[in-house]
Amino acid sequence: MSQRRTLVCIGDLVEDVVVWSVGAPRSGTDNPARIQRVRGGAASNVAVFASSLGTSVRFVGRVGDDPAGDALVRELVMAGVDPKVQRQGRTGTIVILVDASGERTMFPDRAAAGELADVPDAWISGAEAYHLSAYSLTGSSWPVLCRASEIARAEGAILTIDAASVALIDSVGPAEFRTLIRALQPTYVFANGAEAEVGALRELAGPGTTVVVKNGMDPTEVHAAGNKSATVRPAPVDEVRDTTGAGDAFAAAFLAAVLDNAEPVEAVEAGHSLARRVLTQPGANLTTDDQGAVRD
Repeated sequence: MSQRRTLVCIGDLVEDVVVWSVGAPRSGTDNPARIQRVRGGAASNVAVFASSLGTSVRFVGRVGDDPAGDALVRELVMAGVDPKVQRQGRTGTIVILVDASGERTMFPDRAAAGELADVPDAWISGAEAYHLSAYSLTGSSWPVLCRASEIARAEGAILTIDAASVALIDSVGPAEFRTLIRALQPTYVFANGAEAEVGALRELAGPGTTVVVKNGMDPTEVHAAGNKSATVRPAPVDEVRDTTGAGDAFAAAFLAAVLDNAEPVEAVEAGHSLARRVLTQPGANLTTDDQGAVRD
């Protein structure tokens, strides 16, 4: 295997509070649950997963100037990630309610993570791949993503962006969302089936941009220029306990494979393999005692 090159991930670093309900929840009373506090944020998840595969990874983001921020930055370092992190305000938190089928409902409070701005070029440049989270498409973080896109083009690097969520696409508006994505000129766009439908994201496939649409246990779609497409079926999973972070694991393994010169279909297979491991864990983790990720 060739030596892995550098990946820069730009976006959120937050604390996830993952609530696994024990039995069917009832309103107006106590509900037994298993609760885990874990590192979260789509871009930081990709960073940690990619590092676990041997990729050299740098993370760029913002957390609060508080103990929670201290702990999250420390976890990135323990996971082998080089953190370039601004410290201001309070650290963001996402409460994630996971039902018995593994599906999750998220209540995000991004706080400092949504205020990333004025990032030095030195934090961004010098990589072979850049991964951006669409959560940073609006507000003060937008110029940071634009600058990352400019640097990626100047360096001849791969640029990927994850669509993030249906709610985000709805809030921005599907047409405007596509306009923002196109402005970044990504090499790859990642989306799940619902995001692709709501945002009409398959339309983004064209010269220089490939759209990868994940469909859970159904085949993943790969759409490239010239109406070229392929599908890749994932291997079955015995039990899906928590879908949180599976998409981030997919993106990390896909990027690691592409940096090793894999073709898109091979990269999708690598993404499926890592995502499958995450589906049985609470939050965006490979194991509950891995990488210092779980804090009781």
